[in-house]
Amino acid sequence: MSEITVVIPNYNGIKYLKDCLDSLHAQVPRTPEYEVLVVDNGSEDGSPEEIQRDYPGVKLIRLKKNTGFCHAVNVGIKESGSPYIILLNNDTKVKPRFIKSLYDAIVRDEKIFSAGAKMLMWDRPDLIDDAGDNYNALGWAYARGKGKPETAYNRQTRVFSACAGAAIYRRSILEEIGLFDELHFAYLEDLDLGYRARIHGYYNVYAPRAEVLHYGSASTGSRYNPRKTELASANNVYLVWKNMPLLQLIWNLPLLAAGFFVKWLFFCRKGMGTIYLKGLVKGIRRCGSVQARSHRVRFRPDRMENYLKIQWLLYRNLLGFAGKN
Repeated sequence: MSEITVVIPNYNGIKYLKDCLDSLHAQVPRTPEYEVLVVDNGSEDGSPEEIQRDYPGVKLIRLKKNTGFCHAVNVGIKESGSPYIILLNNDTKVKPRFIKSLYDAIVRDEKIFSAGAKMLMWDRPDLIDDAGDNYNALGWAYARGKGKPETAYNRQTRVFSACAGAAIYRRSILEEIGLFDELHFAYLEDLDLGYRARIHGYYNVYAPRAEVLHYGSASTGSRYNPRKTELASANNVYLVWKNMPLLQLIWNLPLLAAGFFVKWLFFCRKGMGTIYLKGLVKGIRRCGSVQARSHRVRFRPDRMENYLKIQWLLYRNLLGFAGKN
């Protein structure tokens, strides 16, 4: 059995797959044994056929329709049997030390749940696309270092969560806290997973030696678009309700309300204010569903210290302080 399985969700990614798969086959010596598994989400662009024809060593699972990022990667995780799983977007090109560096980062401590890569902009590799994800008391999720020089992000550090576009996860902890929540479909699902790991007393790190070029928004078309805006706003409401105990939710409500209001103003300027509000309403309705209630993280008094640490991080990330998360 391989030590690592690289799971790549694919939806009409024929433009990017060759670069992605070729780079995975060019890893440095002494990289732990790994296998590559592509879960295709009902692509119609010929990309599954390209994999079957040109990459016989890659395992391919074909789904009949686009079931979303979360379901696709969950299928891949369940199909694999390795102790570690790397999730990788199809619109990426990894550097030769990518797999080994992620592995070296996560095995340092059994309390590490995930390690995220240094994601660089495809057309500006001197700039950061994502150096780990943070979350604050306004309900804002943001990528560390976005658009800043990559040379400023060369230190391994703790982050609130790892970006699932290029990150390694420990299977034993996934089995404890659960897989990706498929009610998210796509967007903020990795933040939710990292949040749950923190509630259980684990932490996430940024591994700067694992470098990857990322095209970005390849499936949805742009950084801000109507579908992404609606999905992300709905998921943000659900994420807060799902992970915060009632008293913590009430405590944070003024800042959360202010954060959502500012976000609405932001999207109004982009002509998508109504779409953002539509997403918020969908998120609220989802929280009232039977399925969502079954996914809510139950409060346990023995985890109080973890909740207090999370609350401190929500405040600190609001102020923009650097350091361990």
